Amino acid sequence: MGLHVVYAFTHDSIALGEDGSTHQPVEQLASLRAVPRLVVVRPADANETASAWRVAVETCDRPVALVLTRQNVRTLDRTQFAAADGLQRGAYILADAPNSKPELILIASGSEVALIVAAQQQLLTQNIQARIVSMPSWEMFDGQSQEYRGMVLPPAIGARLAVEAGVAQGWHRYVGDRGDVIAVDHFGASA
Repeated sequence: MGLHVVYAFTHDSIALGEDGSTHQPVEQLASLRAVPRLVVVRPADANETASAWRVAVETCDRPVALVLTRQNVRTLDRTQFAAADGLQRGAYILADAPNSKPELILIASGSEVALIVAAQQQLLTQNIQARIVSMPSWEMFDGQSQEYRGMVLPPAIGARLAVEAGVAQGWHRYVGDRGDVIAVDHFGASA
């Protein structure tokens, strides 16, 4: 209907505690992303959340779903990482490989961005150069120019890993045939 509606979801992943499968919404992100014209935004930290609210307020021609976490996630130091307003393009290079020649691209949304930040540091101890991409909104990223999308995810770099605490459905279009996805394609067990 083109209405300006903002949905705020507060339990974004399986890392929510002891309540079992009823509190492990592994399918919810995929379900939301399947809704035509709905912009789904899953910010990584407080800075991205502020930028996400700006997107939600300024998007007047369709609904926006903000998928937030109740987990304690650290706020990234934006003097060491790219500015959070990169969220407005759907995905952005949070941190490039130190030598600016990545061998691998790590992609995540929401609370899993902290995991790929830590993974990049671990990979550096093994002399593996990795780019970190925060991808809070597929819909906004898909709306960018081919040039921008190719700059963030260069086709020549086939080694890609996406990380999200939900089903893997849909991520393969970003990681390609040579990439992989770490996801959760099953429910946990209650009690």
